[in-house]
Amino acid sequence: MNQLRDQLEAALKSALRARDNVATSALQSALAAIDNAGAVPGPGQSRPALGVGAGEAGRKVLSIEETRGIVRDEVADRTSAADQYDRLERPAEAARLRAEAAVLEPFTRP
Repeated sequence: MNQLRDQLEAALKSALRARDNVATSALQSALAAIDNAGAVPGPGQSRPALGVGAGEAGRKVLSIEETRGIVRDEVADRTSAADQYDRLERPAEAARLRAEAAVLEPFTRP
């Protein structure tokens, strides 16, 4: 496993305990993006598999730098969306997205 992912999971547990909805949302989204990036498409995914663990797909092991890049993309997406909300004069939505970006930003640094 990679250390950055472990840090994100620990932060998620803390956010859940603290009932911090903004941090929970940001961290869950980042972890989902990391999981999606690690998914490896394989042959025969369209046919059903039988047996214990038969439905498990192979996973690509992401490096810490690849993981950090995914988190950077999550921060950039939120910042960009917040700018769009500002242009639409929706400050509450923009503020929430900026708060989520601020939660993730420390995980983008080495």
